[in-house]
Amino acid sequence: MDIDLPLIWTAIIGFGIFMYVVMDGFDLGIGILFPFIPEKDNRDVMMNTVAPIWDGNETWLVLGGAGLFAAFPLAYSVVLTALYMPLILMLVALIFRGVAFEFRFKAKRTRHLWDAAFIGGSVLATFAQGVVLGAFIDGIPVEGRRFAGGPFDWLSPFPLFTGLALIVGYAMLGCGWLIMKTAGDLQQRMFKLMLPLACLLLAAIAIVSLWTPWTHPAIAERWFSLPNLFYFMPVPILVGVTMLALVRAVVRHREVQPFVLTLVLIVLSYLGLAISLWPNIVPPSVSIWEASAPEKSQLFTLVGVVILLPIILSYTVYSYWVFRGKIHVGEGYH
Repeated sequence: MDIDLPLIWTAIIGFGIFMYVVMDGFDLGIGILFPFIPEKDNRDVMMNTVAPIWDGNETWLVLGGAGLFAAFPLAYSVVLTALYMPLILMLVALIFRGVAFEFRFKAKRTRHLWDAAFIGGSVLATFAQGVVLGAFIDGIPVEGRRFAGGPFDWLSPFPLFTGLALIVGYAMLGCGWLIMKTAGDLQQRMFKLMLPLACLLLAAIAIVSLWTPWTHPAIAERWFSLPNLFYFMPVPILVGVTMLALVRAVVRHREVQPFVLTLVLIVLSYLGLAISLWPNIVPPSVSIWEASAPEKSQLFTLVGVVILLPIILSYTVYSYWVFRGKIHVGEGYH
């Protein structure tokens, strides 16, 4: 039986990127929400909800990047060349944010500077990731297996908009996480923020859903031709149903549902992206099979992933289980 290794690797890399978006998304979201919560004690609680797990969350970013390099070297070289600047900005921002995690609790006179580094690093890293996503959807020109565009192709309206949209999405994830992990005044303030963020995210999803097919005829054909329209219609319908359920959960002050339903929105958005771009790994013209590494290389690296992926999943689940429960003022892991 023939094994479609490029398809398997696409699933692995897609899973790794999705896990990163979900897990690092909510702790980046906490940094985005910091300006709305000026009190020191509440900020301590916010950071302590993710202090034991934030660095492990970034493991998935490494898995996605390393997997792309190992399995699809053509895509790796083209995408990194095209998006070098926003990716470097993202890494620099993540460094500042990581240092802020370690130094903020120990600083006295300079705590406000580390708060600023945490906020700035979170916002810039999220914005850069959104810009990368938008530029990727917009398409990357390739000629002769090389990037054929310019260094500032990503600096256009759609990627900039997706950068702002992702800030809203991560803020909403962080808000849902804090509702689940905190209590009292901080939790009530997160409940108040959740619905405005949900409205902004719904508007962003709607704009991207219209903007993309409007500017890309191939994506419009994918979504709106028959019988595809009937196959894919459940995705936007489920987005609407999930949003209504989210509003209901917030109004009724449910503690877990807002975070879970926000995750469902992320899953549906991710699914919509996959439908629009499949089977291209470098839109609009390079498929996963055209960009794949030799079969022996993919098979060799797959052995390592089969061993490591269960280990990563196991320690991730274990760490979240150990540090389950709510965090209160005066408690923490620093």
